[in-house]
Amino acid sequence: MAKSLSSLWLKSVRRMGRAQQAQGRRLLQSLVPKPPRAPAVRKAKPAKVAKARPTAAVRKSAISPAHPLTGLPGQWQKSWFSVPAAGQVASARRMLYWLYLPSGAPAAPLPLVVMLHGCQQTATDFALSTRMNALAERKGFAVLYPQQSAAADAHRCWHWYKRSTQQGLGDVRLIADMVAQVQAKHGLDRTRTYVAGLSAGAGLANILALHYPAMVAAVGLHSAPVFGTTDSPMSAYRAMQHGSGPAHRDSVQVFGSAAQAFPGMPAILLHGARDSVVRRINMTQLTEQFTILNAGFITRDAAVLRSYPARSSGRHPRHAYESATWYAGRKPQLVACAVDHLGHAWSGGDGSVEFSAPEGPDATLMLWTFFAQHRRRQGLPPAGP
Repeated sequence: MAKSLSSLWLKSVRRMGRAQQAQGRRLLQSLVPKPPRAPAVRKAKPAKVAKARPTAAVRKSAISPAHPLTGLPGQWQKSWFSVPAAGQVASARRMLYWLYLPSGAPAAPLPLVVMLHGCQQTATDFALSTRMNALAERKGFAVLYPQQSAAADAHRCWHWYKRSTQQGLGDVRLIADMVAQVQAKHGLDRTRTYVAGLSAGAGLANILALHYPAMVAAVGLHSAPVFGTTDSPMSAYRAMQHGSGPAHRDSVQVFGSAAQAFPGMPAILLHGARDSVVRRINMTQLTEQFTILNAGFITRDAAVLRSYPARSSGRHPRHAYESATWYAGRKPQLVACAVDHLGHAWSGGDGSVEFSAPEGPDATLMLWTFFAQHRRRQGLPPAGP
């Protein structure tokens, strides 16, 4: 499998720029699961040895006192969420997460944004890249960052392409339980829970939202693969590069037929026009899927199209971009946004972090602006597998 995937990849990378060649090659390799490595045996160091300098990767994930994540006045907490073994049916599970709680005493329970990182990222990388904590401090919401274990995947990829994951099992159920525990522990607003992600994290965010619509009020997907059309690394690669055939429409019909009262799923989609890792056809097909899922709520058949020019000067330069918006009354129910000249990176992010582009538009602000218009009605029946 690994050999065939590598051969397929090498035929296509010749058409890519050097930077995205490297990104795409690493992401493709990450689709092939690797067995977890045995813990290294640490040897005692000699008494007098010069301290080794940390590698660039270690420095990127480390948090110093002056780091933007800890320089904010709110609380930045590292915790573990564990699920005990259930006899012989399921083994124990444990997942690291980070939580940001803004400063000040809120007059009402805080909303929660769940952020799912991409391959080869950690939770802290993603927090730094997106600057979501700084926005949370200004707007008054909590942010939860689950982190994929290196033991589960050597590249920390979420397994969005596996059939069991698409059925709501594994990491999907674990994160849903984690969200419920964090909500209860910190008294968060259960009607205003949102989930977002980048690349593989966006693929998992989509699955989490579809299986737990009573919990998730809206979803934001940046550079996301099309949902429900893969069951192997090879088919995942084909979907990332070429999208899916008509099967992408059928894959979401089950949510409407299985749950008669599916409450719809407000969604905002962002994608780079020059993304050669997860190509733009994926956003086109995701848009079709969400028009099906939201058919009972969209009140205007035709989308409202808008164009925004590039801005090369000033404090916030940005690429040109276009958006298509479907409305439920006066409220946007679905937004699809294509950004010119953007590759496989978070738009308007911290340029010092990989998979992050400093030029706007500001994806973080766009997601929160969309999320803030939606809340989930209480009393909906719980979903999930």
